Amino acid sequence: MSRFTLPRDLYHGKGTLETLKTLEGKKAFLVVGGGSMKRFGFLDKAVGYLKDAGMEVALFEGVESDPSVDTVLRGAKAMQEFAPDWIVAMGGGSPIDAAKAMWVFYEYPDTKFEDLCTPFSFPKLRTKAKFCAVPSTSGTATEVTAFSIITDNEKGIKYPLADFNITPDVAIVDSALAETMPPKLIAHTGMDAMTHAIEAYVSTLHCNYTDAVALHAIKMIHQYLKKSYDGCMEARAAMHDAQCLAGMAFSNALLGIVHSMAHKTGAAYSTSHIIHGCANAMYLPKVIKFNARDEAAAKRYAEIAEHIGLAGNSTEELVDSLIAELRSMNDKLNIPQSIQNYGAGGVKAETSIIDETEFLDKLPEVAANAIADACTGSNPRIPSQEEMEQLLKACYYDLAVDF
Repeated sequence: MSRFTLPRDLYHGKGTLETLKTLEGKKAFLVVGGGSMKRFGFLDKAVGYLKDAGMEVALFEGVESDPSVDTVLRGAKAMQEFAPDWIVAMGGGSPIDAAKAMWVFYEYPDTKFEDLCTPFSFPKLRTKAKFCAVPSTSGTATEVTAFSIITDNEKGIKYPLADFNITPDVAIVDSALAETMPPKLIAHTGMDAMTHAIEAYVSTLHCNYTDAVALHAIKMIHQYLKKSYDGCMEARAAMHDAQCLAGMAFSNALLGIVHSMAHKTGAAYSTSHIIHGCANAMYLPKVIKFNARDEAAAKRYAEIAEHIGLAGNSTEELVDSLIAELRSMNDKLNIPQSIQNYGAGGVKAETSIIDETEFLDKLPEVAANAIADACTGSNPRIPSQEEMEQLLKACYYDLAVDF
């Protein structure tokens, strides 16, 4: 039996933040990130709309990029003291992901973080509060997904928490919030969304429902991402919808080893984190070549290539065309093709800020962690330890993948 789960209500279009006025409750706990929502006035608007709905509002500000277990537990404690019946998370993927995890500890204070690391093992939620998500970036689609990515800083590992229980009740996809994104963030989140849609389309758990939204998302991202990056607001609005469609696909079809590798390399190195969307953009072409040894996966990659108008007279040629097009997109968006050219902030550089010696020293451990990641099980090919190490090396040095 398959399942396709989305928020109960999804409001989309410019100005839909005002929908917060319609939420019914007594107390709203509003979770936000590093300050952009305040700087651009959206935080004040959200608080005002929630108060218009007759609710008392408590703020939890300053959720960091790659939210940590400590932040989650701190937020859950504040929730327990305030006792909201609505949790509203607004901003990029980080505050929304953090708030999803806080929600569990709010409703079940005795839960241990380790209990949540097993996919689809969460306790039943909504015993105390419902959840509303308002994304400001066009990539993670966490406003419609059953996922939350939380970092254990002590272990240097990002954990993808997965359970349909944490799919929000309400999603507000207001393109006005996305208009404030800087170009680098547009590039990284946009390629994150492209990876979501492509991995969902070739996932072993894909179905008719996920295929439809995945393919359309891929076509939209291919058409609009560079235009959004260049400053076109119509394209930016289209990208905000496209990333949400990609989220609908991957939340229900799951992902693959591009994300497994991104999760496990993201916080593994002492010199810097590898930004998630940038990691996906670098790794995706390599993984496509690896997965294309599987006949069914190769056929589906070829279908993607045809759907976006790429040339090729055979499945192999179409797969190669898709890989070349994704690499071209990276170049146009100033995204490095490999970790050896990963500069500060995820832009191209002559020298990587990820130390080569540390990368090689940690390679066996990182590879093992990637194989064990929750996203690996739905990948078309399950790599061995040796193959995963080879893939990671290919992603560091931009090597050909022929295994």
